[in-house]
Amino acid sequence: MSAYRAAELAAWDHAYVWHPFTQMQEWLAEEPLIIARGEGAYLIDVSGKRYLDGVSSLWCNVHGHRHPELDRALREQSEQIAHSTLLGLANVPSIELAKQLVEMAPPGLTRVFYSDAGATAVEIALKMALQYWQLRDEGQRTRFVALTESYHGDTLGAVSVGYSETFHRFFKPVLFPSHRLNPPHVYRWQRGLSEQDALDAALTEADSLLRGKRDEIAAVIIEPLMQGAAGMWSQPPGYVRALRQLTRVNGLLLICDEVATGFGRTGEMFAVEHEQVTPDLMCVGKGITGGYLPLAATFATEEIFRAFLAPYEDFTAFFHGHTYTGNALACAVALANLRVFENERVLENVHRRTRQLQERLTDIAALPHVGDIRRWGLMTGIELVRNRDTRHPFDASDRVGMRTIAAARRRGVILRPLGNVIVLMPPLCITGDELDFLCSVTREAIAKATEAF
Repeated sequence: MSAYRAAELAAWDHAYVWHPFTQMQEWLAEEPLIIARGEGAYLIDVSGKRYLDGVSSLWCNVHGHRHPELDRALREQSEQIAHSTLLGLANVPSIELAKQLVEMAPPGLTRVFYSDAGATAVEIALKMALQYWQLRDEGQRTRFVALTESYHGDTLGAVSVGYSETFHRFFKPVLFPSHRLNPPHVYRWQRGLSEQDALDAALTEADSLLRGKRDEIAAVIIEPLMQGAAGMWSQPPGYVRALRQLTRVNGLLLICDEVATGFGRTGEMFAVEHEQVTPDLMCVGKGITGGYLPLAATFATEEIFRAFLAPYEDFTAFFHGHTYTGNALACAVALANLRVFENERVLENVHRRTRQLQERLTDIAALPHVGDIRRWGLMTGIELVRNRDTRHPFDASDRVGMRTIAAARRRGVILRPLGNVIVLMPPLCITGDELDFLCSVTREAIAKATEAF
């Protein structure tokens, strides 16, 4: 692309585009990085420079950019039909995809409700849970229980259960109240407990809250194994399974938000498989189309589905939907995505790269300002601290996370921080050499960003 055209696009971006999760005053003061193409695990900007996509284009790219099988599925479906509504109609790809999703989901999840993004999948699960209890004549069950610093999307219902003071404080007046449970990570980091003691403390708290409030609780909602936007807060083995048991004992629904953890990120297709858990409702998105098109789904058990069945005049249908629900193009690409998982043995590569990543992280952990590294599969958070002995954090004004990703970008890697936590979330197709490069650059970037401290 010519220098003139690139400059024109940069000017137009500054003039017209409002970027998500971006302090626009700072954005407007800098030259934007404009991506023109993608190849495999790499992004290519308008000047032709290549960058390793270290965060999978916000955690959604799976098999790399421009995968031939996904490209082919998109082209072939576009020659049939791009979209028709699922309100009163059906389409071929959405039917075929629902069947395959149910066949690979944890046993007992039998129904698929489509939407467009992770937040909408969560909204659907919350509304299904509320209506389910009303249809069961237990309409007093209106409260949800979520984990401290959980994140479930940015629509108002999702914000209510996934509240973050940094992200959502301006919307607090219109949010509905939710109960909070401290996950094991909070105790381990802030109180210096062992993993087992942290797990015991978290489960004692959960048992007390769920028993005491069970008559008013509709559901417990969690991000299983790893709370992403909180700063990659990992959960020790046994936590998800124990919460499932507590919800069963107390007669509560369990919603698992697998938008970030699903489709291979943790080493299994879904994170709950590590714990042999079947939730009552499960939300997926991001990787469902391999990172190609917006699509999400909410799984439900047959018991929940059947509660909504009644004569037309009872008006017990689930009155929720989106214009592009079950979009044919997105569903066709999602079907191709699942074929690639099987044909290319993607999870086997995840296991290999996970072992390699764990070895390479030891070099990063030795850096003086790395306070903690948390990982499940290829989901990794590297927490940077001003003082490792006291775990005293960097101030926001230190901008150490932003300094790190700037240093990484100069070395040809795209990263994105969560405050002072550097996230590594590469495409699942990443090769051994590419992963070595990612880890080497990350180490160099952290060292450069923290050298002044």
